[in-house]
Amino acid sequence: MTSLTYDIQDKLKRLTAFEKIIAANVVIYIVGWLIANFSSVSRGQSLSWLVLPKEFSEFIFKPWSIITYGFAHIGFWHLFFNMLVLYFIGRSFSNLFNIKLSLNVYFLGIITGALAYILAYAIFPGGILKFTGPLLGASAGVRAALIFLCAYMPNYEVRLITFNIKLLYIGLVLVALDVLGLFSGNAGGNIAHLGGDVLGFLYATQLKKGTDIGKGFERIMGMFSKKSRLKTVYKSKSKGKAYAGHTKDEFDEFNKQKQIDIILDKISKSGYESLSNEEKEFLFRSGK
Repeated sequence: MTSLTYDIQDKLKRLTAFEKIIAANVVIYIVGWLIANFSSVSRGQSLSWLVLPKEFSEFIFKPWSIITYGFAHIGFWHLFFNMLVLYFIGRSFSNLFNIKLSLNVYFLGIITGALAYILAYAIFPGGILKFTGPLLGASAGVRAALIFLCAYMPNYEVRLITFNIKLLYIGLVLVALDVLGLFSGNAGGNIAHLGGDVLGFLYATQLKKGTDIGKGFERIMGMFSKKSRLKTVYKSKSKGKAYAGHTKDEFDEFNKQKQIDIILDKISKSGYESLSNEEKEFLFRSGK
């Protein structure tokens, strides 16, 4: 195996979860472009097996599309801006929350956007979605992640060119644009955005109350991604030791998340600079 191959494999292993999602989106875009340019299939139909149909009668024969549509982009700029925003959101999430929670928000946003799209057409088949095509793009998941951050830390300020602005106002502007977008040529996309907006807001507000609404989804996904542990459940007695009904690892993770929540609450009220050096170091280590 050549040095170049080793370097590529090493870089791939170092990619974060969101960077892998970005890479998957780019690869699928290229595949669609190749299909359209080297076959008789049009660009609009090149990823038809991934996109989400608006009719429920078609969706039941493509149930996977409730997730895969979030990886399909036809327009280059649609892909570029979604992935650019997702890259920066991914960095913010990795510094503040564990990766499981981050992925829960993103994928539940995609699913909620899809459900909102299908439901809107089912209720108003002759309405604003009458002439729209199937749904595609990662925008609903991106919106969910954005609104989650805005709702979880509403008073946290970010720098925009020459002035600071609170996340609260950024979130309000995004939602307002999505509502206005219902009367544009991309009504379907904006309905999906609003689905993601609602998911991101509910997830953040419930998490601040101590409830992670994505735990059920996380368990479902775990059934497909993890091998059976029946043979190793009793391998180590120390790992199975209970702390108030939880394992030691779960108990430690709970305490760690509570510390992070306290620090994030302090940031939202007084800004990042109000943190002590110890708190900044703890937040940095947690992100790692």
